[in-house]
Amino acid sequence: MFKKILVCALMLATLLSVGCGDDKAGDKGGAKDKNPANKLVIYTSMKESLIGGIVEGFKAKNPGIEVDWQSAGAGKIMAKLDAERQSGHLMADIIWTSEVPDFYQMKNEGLLEKYRPAGFEELLNPFDDYDGSFTAARLGTLGIVVNTGKVTTDPASWETIATDPLYKNSFGIADPALSGTAFMSIALLEKQFGWDYIIRLHDNGATKSKGSGRVIDDTADGVLNACLGVDYITAGKIDKGAPLKMVYPHELLMVPSPVAIFKDADHKDNAKKFVDYLVTQEAQQKVAEAGTVPVRRDIQMPERYNLPAPEDALANGIKINYAEVLEQKDDIVKKFSNLFK
Repeated sequence: MFKKILVCALMLATLLSVGCGDDKAGDKGGAKDKNPANKLVIYTSMKESLIGGIVEGFKAKNPGIEVDWQSAGAGKIMAKLDAERQSGHLMADIIWTSEVPDFYQMKNEGLLEKYRPAGFEELLNPFDDYDGSFTAARLGTLGIVVNTGKVTTDPASWETIATDPLYKNSFGIADPALSGTAFMSIALLEKQFGWDYIIRLHDNGATKSKGSGRVIDDTADGVLNACLGVDYITAGKIDKGAPLKMVYPHELLMVPSPVAIFKDADHKDNAKKFVDYLVTQEAQQKVAEAGTVPVRRDIQMPERYNLPAPEDALANGIKINYAEVLEQKDDIVKKFSNLFK
């Protein structure tokens, strides 16, 4: 994944640095300063509705630290990191996305600092091989997001999307080459139902969209009847009045969102403080209020989103071997891209 052509990576890095489409940047600080005591740089695929409140909470606890966060799809983030590695200096201190195989790759390449956050024993840990290289900060879920003005009966199962004429040419999936959650959802669906299911989705007219936010917007606008959607992005649209509903089939798509510290981070002490804060009850309550599943049991779950309880999300999610998924990633993305041209 780090073998991308440098020119393309640099172009993507430029897009990320200025913010484009679904991309966001907060508290822009530009190049890192020389004082590691007052700075923190975060690269994340989390949207502003989630990362924004958490950063504000962290700054309230640590008023002397300036936080520069950059938000984009996981694919763009990895391309930006590749360009920075080529230049000899990683700008980021922390990475927080939902493309779990990327974290195994970075771990294998020796990029990540091993750090077990304070209170780790209180967390729900989805990684059987956990060694502190990265820690789950949320148990993200994906489901079938329907436009309630066009779909009056909830789809009974994942198979409904692949066979029902109601979804013919009207079901969207974010591009797994750009979106970590989209890639993981395709990997989970293939694990549960086989690649034939992905082919049936295609044959029923499913389409590929540019990003996790875009595909939900297209569903809210009525361009699509339904899509494969991320929990908290959908929740944010519903809170703003979008005619959407999240439907969870029995086979739950649960995608952990790991957070990790770079071994060569310029502001490593601040990065450790952020990871510690991210898994506190205060921050994890913000995770739940944003419409996604936290990694703690002691959180009040908002009823309006109909989210699974953290323990249920961990127990009922489709199980997958993340190390094996890393080996299969390029093949899965290539097969999907060839199918959904």
